Amino acid sequence: MKNTLLTLSLLLSTALMSLAQADLLQAGPMLGYNEMREVLLWVQTTEAASVQFEYWPVEDIKDRHTTATYQTNAAEAFTARLIADEVEPGVDYEYELKVNGKMVRRPYPLIFTAQPLWQYRTDPPAFDVALGSCFYVNEPRYDRPGNGYGSNYQIFEAIHEKRPDAMVWLGDNTYLREPDWYTMTGILHRHTHTRSLPELQPLLASTHHYAIWDDHDFGPNDSDRSFIHKDKTLEAFQLFWGNPSYGLPDTEGGITSYFQYHDMDFFLLDDRYFRSPNYRKSGEPTMMGKEQLEWLIDALVKSRAPFKLICIGGQVLNTAAVHETYSHHHAAERAYLLRRIEEEGVRNVVFLTGDRHHTEMSEYRNNAGYRVSDITISPLTAGAARNVEEDNKLRVDNTLVTEHNFGILHFEGPRKERKLSITVYNTEGKALWSQELESE
Repeated sequence: MKNTLLTLSLLLSTALMSLAQADLLQAGPMLGYNEMREVLLWVQTTEAASVQFEYWPVEDIKDRHTTATYQTNAAEAFTARLIADEVEPGVDYEYELKVNGKMVRRPYPLIFTAQPLWQYRTDPPAFDVALGSCFYVNEPRYDRPGNGYGSNYQIFEAIHEKRPDAMVWLGDNTYLREPDWYTMTGILHRHTHTRSLPELQPLLASTHHYAIWDDHDFGPNDSDRSFIHKDKTLEAFQLFWGNPSYGLPDTEGGITSYFQYHDMDFFLLDDRYFRSPNYRKSGEPTMMGKEQLEWLIDALVKSRAPFKLICIGGQVLNTAAVHETYSHHHAAERAYLLRRIEEEGVRNVVFLTGDRHHTEMSEYRNNAGYRVSDITISPLTAGAARNVEEDNKLRVDNTLVTEHNFGILHFEGPRKERKLSITVYNTEGKALWSQELESE
């Protein structure tokens, strides 16, 4: 009896300590980039604390590894980005978070799989990538008067139920408000408030997340390179996202990046940091800036991926010159990019875009005979555009959606015959439409 009571006492003590440490958890854990030999793990605490991750192969619980330990601090919004650098390709790992040396239990599994080494061995694996943009979480004391602009937060539970391998956030991943724009205090508060949404947490912990930004997580509405605090929002983006890199090696600033998932190439572009003001009358209009634009063309030419996925905040193919479509304020640069894709013979280009508060797919064949597509997925929780009265001549029939939604890209097939299926779902996870592309 004495031993039983002692055991129960120890279990209770352990549970209480775990609960105490859970009180120090603000958001996460979140899985960042995923490679064959390392995986990024992210977390945010409520106050300064020592954080570390422990991880082990699912099939060998004794083979335990740890990340470095990091002391979170107020200047970095108590966030930590830690690297699991003892992983092996294709191995399933369980992981756990430790705060101040004590394990923090989560009510859902914490598991990741390092990308497999399939090259020269097998066909590439099938895999799924979730897509979404325009993520607004209400905070009445700082919101504009009236009904809350955000709703249907259960959409993240619906995405989680699909168990995607990765998710690409296509901009407006948080909405900076008037009190946020001009101070680091406001910027970090807004990112923290959005990231802490309870419905989001299981998805963060089980899917590898990559992101670009658009105007609302970069600065004020329709913001551009003139925004005086873009250095601050860039710092916040780096603190809260787990991309493999931020900006081009030879270009100062911006969030431009790239990653390969299995056999597919994803180009993460910045449509704000270098963007000229929409209504400037002098100078050469640009959305991407010369350096980023030429890097993209170089990288597309170099790519041998079955599909080239170009992630950028605003619509590229929509022919309607409205709002912030590429056709509107930067039509010459859009024409140049599409012409170079044609002249260079780049096949299977798919733009992944957000921003517009409606979803649609656009597509055409260029003069070289190659298909170019644009998949716009928007919004996740921000207000949906109920009436889309614009003449997009390239819209694929029956793909317009004017409610909260998300997308799933499914890649499958032998190495030389890969297929891409696109399915759009509503907030309950019900399929609204699907399209299939074959690599050419």
